[in-house]
Amino acid sequence: MTTELRSITTLYEGDYVAWTERMAQLMRERKFDQVDWDNVIEEIASLGKTEKQALESNLIILLVHLLKWQYQPSMHCANWKGSIVEHRRRIRKALKNSPSLKPYLETQLNECYQDALEQAIAETALAAEQFPQLLPYPLPDILSPSFLPKL
Repeated sequence: MTTELRSITTLYEGDYVAWTERMAQLMRERKFDQVDWDNVIEEIASLGKTEKQALESNLIILLVHLLKWQYQPSMHCANWKGSIVEHRRRIRKALKNSPSLKPYLETQLNECYQDALEQAIAETALAAEQFPQLLPYPLPDILSPSFLPKL
């Protein structure tokens, strides 16, 4: 390993932002032999994983609030509705920026519902039997700005 590459690897471990700026500069200058390729490849691969995790997280939060909206109508509050709007917006933007996430979203929907169900039970203290064990909402409804479930 050259001294320059060792220095860049140390930069990656010690100052991530400086490392990203240096990698971009080296690539713009076409100094490909100086690029920390192992870490660049790792970072690019992790970007897709991060986007998928964010999509799942937003979907789970959205589903939790839809369940709470439906099964605790006496507790409706602006925060729940605001959260529903916010997380729909985040999902919509993620799908707009990366359309390839839509099939992933569809495959993860039931698993995300099970996570949301567990969270909703914990947050509401309602019995698990009061909630549907299978996803009660179709994806178009979940993402629709006008959809709010009724009991």
